[in-house]
Amino acid sequence: MRIVSVLENQLIEKRIAITPEIAKKYIGLGFEVSLSENYGEHLGFRDKEYKELGVEISNNDNQIIKSADLIVQLGLLSDDKISYTKENQILIGVFDPYNNKEKIDNILKKNINILSLELLPRITRAQSMDILSSQANLAGYKAVIESFANFEKAIPMMMTAAGTVPAAKVLVVGAGVAGLQAIATAKRMGAIVFATDVRMASKEQVESLGGKFLTIDGAENLETEGGYAKEASEDFKKKQEELLSETLKKIDIVICTALIPGKKAPLILKEDMITGMQAGSVIYDLAAVQGGNTAFSEVDKIVNKHGVRIMGETNILNKLPISASSLYSKNVFNFVVNLYDKESKKMNINLEDEIIEKTLIK
Repeated sequence: MRIVSVLENQLIEKRIAITPEIAKKYIGLGFEVSLSENYGEHLGFRDKEYKELGVEISNNDNQIIKSADLIVQLGLLSDDKISYTKENQILIGVFDPYNNKEKIDNILKKNINILSLELLPRITRAQSMDILSSQANLAGYKAVIESFANFEKAIPMMMTAAGTVPAAKVLVVGAGVAGLQAIATAKRMGAIVFATDVRMASKEQVESLGGKFLTIDGAENLETEGGYAKEASEDFKKKQEELLSETLKKIDIVICTALIPGKKAPLILKEDMITGMQAGSVIYDLAAVQGGNTAFSEVDKIVNKHGVRIMGETNILNKLPISASSLYSKNVFNFVVNLYDKESKKMNINLEDEIIEKTLIK
C-alpha cells in the first residue's frame, strides 16, 4: 500500500498531513510513503530527514498522485491534480462538503473514496482522530494571543507605586473546544474571563477553568445529540442580545467562536452592541471565514468600528503550522490505522464502522 501527500497551496495552507514522526509510523505498518519535494521544508522538516526514514521524495506531484493507494491532504486537491487521480483510490482530508459539493461530486464520478474528517462522529473511539478538537484547541489559544497583541493595555492586574492597572475583562462567545482553550489561555495570562454558550452543559466546564458563565433566565439547552450547538429560538436570541449588550459595555476583549456545522456562522454581536463597547476594545472573530459572529467581520482585515478593532483570518492555524501539523498528522494516522486491515494489508471501507460510515462522502 502506498500512502502519499503533495504540498498544499502555501498561500492558503501551511500545514502538512505527514510529519517525519508520522511517516516513520506509516513505514512501520508496512506502507510505502511518497511526498512532494520540499514537502515540509517551510516547517523545518528537510527532505533528507524524510529520506533517511525511507520516504520517497519526488518533484513530480502528478506521478505521486497516480501511484497512490491512499492520498492524505488538508484540503481538496487542485483541479489539475485531481485529473491524475484514479479509480478506487482513497482520499482523506478536511474537504468541507457543504461548500465544495460540485467539486466533490466530480471526484466521486471517478469512483474514488472520499473521507472528510470534520464529519467524524463525536464518540469515544474517534477522539484520537478528532481533527476539529485538535485544531480548534490551537485556534482558541492563538486567537487570545493575537487579540492581546492588538490590545493596547496590560492584561493582568498590576499594582505599582504609581497606581493599580486593572485586569482586562475578556468575553468568550461559544464555549466549545476553541472557546474553552481561549478561556484557559486568557485566565492564565491574568484576565478576568466571562463566557456564554447556548449549550447549558458548557457552564460547568467554563467555571472549572475559572471563567464566569453568563446565563439567561429560563435558558433552553441548545445542544444536538452530536454535541454541537444548534439554532436558537427567536425568544432566546432576544434575551441573549439584551444580556450581551449590557455585558459588552464592560468588556475589553471578545473572542468569538460560535459556529454551526454546515451553516453560515450565527450573527451574535450586532452593530448597536459594538457601538456600546469601550473605544480601544478588541474583537477576534474565529468564525469570520464562515460569515462571522459580528456585524463587521472581514476576513484577513482589522476593521475599526466606533473605536473597536475587529479581527478575523482565513486560517489562523497558518500562524501555528508546526504544532497544527503535528496534531493533524497524528489524527490522520489514527484514522488510517482504523481503516487498515493488518492481515490482508489492505484498506477496508467497512460501512458497519460508524467512524467510516459517517466520514465517507457518498
